[in-house]
Amino acid sequence: MTINRRRFNQLLLLSTAATFLPTAATRAAETPPRGGTLNFIVEPEPPTILALAHTAGGTQKISPKITEGLLTYDFGLLPKPQLATEWSVASDGLTYTFKLRSNVKWHDGKPFTSADVAYSIELLKQVHPRGRGTFANVIAVDTPDPLTAIFRLSKPAPYLLKALYAAESPIVPRHIYEGVKIADVPTNPNGSAPIGTGPFVFRQWVRGSHIILERNPDYWDAGKPYLDQVVVRFVPDGAARAAGFETGEFDLGSDNPIPLADLERIKALPNIGIDSRGYETKGDQTQLILNLDNEYLKDVRVRRAIAHAIDLNVILNTVWYGYGHVSPTPVSAFLPQYLNTAIKPYAFDLKAAEQLLDEAGYKRNGGGTRFALRLTHNSYNEGFKRVAEYLKQNLARVGIDARIDSYDFSTYIQKVYTERAFDLTAEYLGNQFDPTLGVQRIYWSKNFKLGLPFSNASHYQNPEVDRLLEAASIEVDEAKRKQEFNDFQKIIADELPVINLISLENVTVFNKRVKNHTIGAEGVQSNFADVYIKEGEG
Repeated sequence: MTINRRRFNQLLLLSTAATFLPTAATRAAETPPRGGTLNFIVEPEPPTILALAHTAGGTQKISPKITEGLLTYDFGLLPKPQLATEWSVASDGLTYTFKLRSNVKWHDGKPFTSADVAYSIELLKQVHPRGRGTFANVIAVDTPDPLTAIFRLSKPAPYLLKALYAAESPIVPRHIYEGVKIADVPTNPNGSAPIGTGPFVFRQWVRGSHIILERNPDYWDAGKPYLDQVVVRFVPDGAARAAGFETGEFDLGSDNPIPLADLERIKALPNIGIDSRGYETKGDQTQLILNLDNEYLKDVRVRRAIAHAIDLNVILNTVWYGYGHVSPTPVSAFLPQYLNTAIKPYAFDLKAAEQLLDEAGYKRNGGGTRFALRLTHNSYNEGFKRVAEYLKQNLARVGIDARIDSYDFSTYIQKVYTERAFDLTAEYLGNQFDPTLGVQRIYWSKNFKLGLPFSNASHYQNPEVDRLLEAASIEVDEAKRKQEFNDFQKIIADELPVINLISLENVTVFNKRVKNHTIGAEGVQSNFADVYIKEGEG
């Protein structure tokens, strides 16, 4: 793993500064003013605003304001109450008991009960890209009374208690989905106009422009939220987002919401603050995913040749302006406890790439080209387009004609995960806080499913990889679990169904008048119940 020291030191300073922010006790002593509208930048516009069957970044930021989870987490990933007020885990790890919050109502007035929890877990098992793995060992959710939910497991799930936050495992209203076919859940109208238990109620979605969320006057946490409205703004142009923060038009954005080239200038403004916290649940990782159904890419020599044609340090420093770490394994540099540091990137070596392609039988033709590939990229961040442009240029140097297809976000999801109309894609898939949740879905053969976003897009199949991932998912001995993940990483580095690139560092940009936007590990993926605006600052 190569660490960019300049950025490491900058982030260390940011993290140190964060420790001097007001403590919980200080915040409690200050009476938050009520009212106001928060202009929250989310880009790109997601296809749905309910994180039930989709894990797009925009979805995960909007959904928790409306639809909550059982738990939330502090910066150390220790669980705190949300819809569950108490919880316990049996010594054998096979029973989880949750006591639920009383007098909670859905936005349509119906009561929230344990039946909603049981139904939601079953849906997540079937339609959520990570939920298929997260809840694979949950064989039943018992509901002995309306305020008790008991998870029964067939095998231990050592990560489960960290997976129950709203952006990852939302609890949805049973009465809305009951009777709906599983295949129709992702397109159910509740995904576009959700009914939840959260502090904000959905009011309007003007496609291509904005979403309006209004204060829930019947929210279970009396007196909250403090804001009257959250207006989610979709602004695809990075320069326009930067200008909006400069003028005070925009209040809050995360995941590097302005071009990294502008960040140093913007963060020097007196009204702007920068926070590196709130990404503890993500483990951001960028990758080049190879479609193994393509005849050329089935040959591991071709895949290794592509790896040799990529200079990861150029991608880090030119595309991402040094905000990240070279990360050649499936496990992000931000999950050091499971990272196999013995794995190094393939050397940038165009001669080695040429030799491998020749050995595979793909000689250059009269025009100097060996074959063509369709190259696309996630449009979640404009950086991925720059990655694709760099790849096109370098692959041409070894005789591969990479033809870039750029799509809006919804079309991209359709092309890659449903139609499979791609050969290479520059993608972004968070590791989350545990490899079983964020990594397994990408390489597990059982997670190849047409129409399931952010799953096994390579169509990779390896029984030993499946065995290692499945063993690690239930292993309670940390040393054994780490070894299983280490062995898995070695196989992936050798077979290269995915070429792992950079672990991205992220910051949240905010107007200083906005308070309590980042109070735990979920960052701006929280429900915003505690957010308030203090005029006169920023």
